[in-house]
Amino acid sequence: MKTVLEERKSSICGNRDRGISCERESVSGAVSQRACVYCGARVVLNPITDAYHIVHGPIGCASYTWDIRGSLTSGADTFRNSFSTDLRETDIVFGGAKKLTAAIDELMEKTKPSPKLIFIFATCIVGVIGDDVDAVCRSAEAKYGIRVIPVKAPGFAGTKSLGYRLACDAIMNLIRPHAKQHKPQKRFGVNILGDFNLAGEMWIIRGYLEQIGIPVISTITGDSSYKTLLQAPSATLNIVQCAGSSAYLAERMESEFGIKSVKVSFFGVEDTVNSLLNIAEALGRQEIMEKAQKFAEEQALQVLPIIEKYKPHLKGKKAAIFVGGGFKAISLIRQFNELGMEAVVVGTQTGKKDEYEVINSLVNSDAIVLDDANPAELERFMTEKQADILVGGVKERPLAYKLGLAFCDHNHERKHPLAGFEGIENFVKEIYTSINSPVWKYA
Repeated sequence: MKTVLEERKSSICGNRDRGISCERESVSGAVSQRACVYCGARVVLNPITDAYHIVHGPIGCASYTWDIRGSLTSGADTFRNSFSTDLRETDIVFGGAKKLTAAIDELMEKTKPSPKLIFIFATCIVGVIGDDVDAVCRSAEAKYGIRVIPVKAPGFAGTKSLGYRLACDAIMNLIRPHAKQHKPQKRFGVNILGDFNLAGEMWIIRGYLEQIGIPVISTITGDSSYKTLLQAPSATLNIVQCAGSSAYLAERMESEFGIKSVKVSFFGVEDTVNSLLNIAEALGRQEIMEKAQKFAEEQALQVLPIIEKYKPHLKGKKAAIFVGGGFKAISLIRQFNELGMEAVVVGTQTGKKDEYEVINSLVNSDAIVLDDANPAELERFMTEKQADILVGGVKERPLAYKLGLAFCDHNHERKHPLAGFEGIENFVKEIYTSINSPVWKYA
C-alpha cells in the first residue's frame, strides 16, 4: 500500500479482511498520533481537584496541564496549577533528587491551605538518570504527614495505555491504606470511573443516576477530591465510562474491594439508554430498574425529534473517526448510524482486540479500520473513501482542514458536552453545521 509502511500493514484492515494487529508498541518512524506514558498518567490524575502535581523533569513536560483537558470543578481548583522541578543540564549530570525534595518543601511552605495530596510525575530524563523518586516521596510523607505518591512515567517506557495503568496504580496506592485502616461499610451507590468532567459531562451523568435513585459515592477522577476518592471502596458498583483508562482500575477494585463493574457509554441515544438500563440491572433493585426504564424512554423521546430534524441533511454522508479508545469509536459509529451516515474510516490510538471486533461488526465490509494510525494513512484513506467529516482531536483538526473536510472535536479540549441526552443535541447540531458550512465551497 502506497504511503503505508510495510510494518504497519497488519494494523490496517479493509475489504473484508478483518484481522488487525493492535495493543503493541508504535512502529518507529511511523509518526504515531499516540501520546506518551507521562501524558496518559497525567490525563487520569490531573482532574483530582485538590491535588498538587509536580512534574519532575524539564519545564516543557509541565506544559501538559489542566487546560489541555477541559475538566470542570465544583470545588477546589488546585489542579489548574502545574509545578515543575525544571531540570537543567547540571541536574542531569549530578542528579535531581535534591531538587525534587526542595520543590516539595517549597510547595508545603508557600501554599495555603497546605496540600493533603501530591503526585510526583517522573518523566523521561528521570528514567534515564535514575533519581530515587520513591525515597523522596517516602521522606516527604514522613516529614509532613501527607500523601506524596510517585508516578514513574517516562515517556519512552511504552504507550499512553501504560500511563493509564500507572495512574490507576497511583489511585490504588492512595485509597488502599485508608480502606485497610478504616474498613468502610458498603453503601448502596456507584463510583463513576473514566469520566473526567469534560465540559461538565460528569455532572450530567451524575444527575441522571440521582434522578433514578442511584447515589454516586465517588467520581474517578472528574470533579473528585482527596476526600471523595477515599470513599470509593464503600461503593456497590463501579461504572466504567472510558474503558481504556479505567478498566484496569475496575479490575483491581473488584479484586481488592469486591466491587463489581459494568462498562457504559453515554454517547448517542442507543448507548445512553442501554447504559442506564444496564447500571440499574447490575444493581438488582426492581424500583431502580423501573425508574431507569421510564427516565430513559422520556429523555429519548425528547431528543429523537432533533435527530429527525437534521437527519435528511446528513443522510448518506460519510464519516471518518479517529479517537483515543475503541469504546468511544463504537459509540460514534452508532451515533452516525442514527443520523443515516456511514463510518468509512475508523481508527483508534489504544483500541483492544475485542473492541475492534465490535467495530468490524458495525461498519460495512469495505470500511477501513486502523490501529495507531499516522497522518499520512488518515489522509490517504479519508481521500479514497471520500469522507465528508472527520471526528477526532486537536492533532487531527489541521489535517481535516487541509483536506477541505468538515471537523468535529470529540477530544478533551472541547468546551461543550457531547455526553448524555444534552450531548446528543450538541453533537447532531455540530455535525450538521460543520458539514453544511458554505466555506467548503471555497476549499
